[in-house]
This record gives sequence, C-alpha cells and structure tokens, in this order.
Amino acid sequence: MPTLLHVDSSVWPGSASASRTVADAFRKTWEEQHPDGTVIYRDLAVNPVPHLDAVGASAGFADPATHSPEQAAAFAERLKLIEELEQADAVLIGAPMYNFSIPSTLKAWLDQVILMGRTAGETPSAKGTPVTVVASRGGSYAPGTPREPFEYVQNYLRDLLGTMLGLDVDFIVPELTLAHTTPAMSELIPLAEASRTKALEDADARAKELAARFSADAA
Repeated sequence: MPTLLHVDSSVWPGSASASRTVADAFRKTWEEQHPDGTVIYRDLAVNPVPHLDAVGASAGFADPATHSPEQAAAFAERLKLIEELEQADAVLIGAPMYNFSIPSTLKAWLDQVILMGRTAGETPSAKGTPVTVVASRGGSYAPGTPREPFEYVQNYLRDLLGTMLGLDVDFIVPELTLAHTTPAMSELIPLAEASRTKALEDADARAKELAARFSADAA
C-alpha cells in the first residue's frame, strides 16, 4: 500500500490554520482511499527539525567514514528525513505564506532533505514523486493583482521541489484568509469563502486522482 508523507508548518493549530484545514481534507480523502496505507506525519510547528548548521552541512560533503561523532549524529538525523521523503509515494506539504515567504521551520526541513548527489543533482532519488503543496495566504498574489510581484512561495517551491528535487509539483492555493478578521478586507469575504471552498474541492479531487493512480499501478 502507498505511503503519504504529510508535512505541516503553520504556527496555528487545527481549524485556525487554512493550510492545515485543506491539507487535512486531502489526507482524509487519501486515507479513505487507502485505509491500509501508511502516513508519515511531521508537524514542524510542534516538533521543528534543527536548522542546518556547519556540522550537518559539512557531514553531507564528507565521507561518512571520516565523520566526527558530532557529524555522524547530525547526518543520521538528516538521513532519517531524507529516507522519509524517498520512501513516500506522495508528499503533502502545508506551506502558508509568512511575510511573503514560507515558515522558517519548513525552510529548515527543506535544507535538511536537500543533499547534493542524492536527493538533488543529476539523478534526484525521489524524482517524479507527486507533491501537493497547500500554499495558503492572507491576501491575493494571483496574476494581475497588485501584489503579484511579491509571490515568492509558489515560485520558490516550484523551482526547489520541481527543478532541484525533481518532484512532480501541484499547488492548491486558498487565499484571502485574513478577510474575516481584517475590517479593511470585509468586502472580500465572499471571495475568501469561494477560495476556501475551491481549495477543499481541489484537495479532495487531487487526493482521489493520486489514489487512483497508485491503485492502477498496483493492479
């Protein structure tokens, strides 16, 4: 049965987070389609991974036989995260926009799993794995909007996940999530509701599409 790697990074818990809500909808549908499957879950807000430091970075470029005890420990932690990515048949990432970019906890996870010569380089070890990114944001950064030039989440993750790691990237984008709590955005509440509804529908459809793909592969 297929394995789903689910990574959340919102600082807000449960339904207070748009990215978690939509990712949970995807995961619920996925688990309904694959009740005997495996889900590897990482909540980076609750249990953040270490930011990459000189010890962990240098270990990635050195022969493991030459690792110091500190390098060996740091590299073992990196390998655990890398192997979770490599073992996954599909990946689900909650990536809310904070200050025009992704949460630092998600950046830390990415820095840990990117290893040149293994997950990145000429033959990325997880190449072709489908990854669904729930890229929620408080406003709108869609093409044609005033803030389009500040859209760094999708552009960054498309290049990093798709080009560098070779993953098959798909985005679900619930936007205008601050409309309900920001008086100046109150007139945008209907658009925010429509965006949320579409995001939940897209999550359900994407999970079913991937589930069907893996079912067909197993047949």
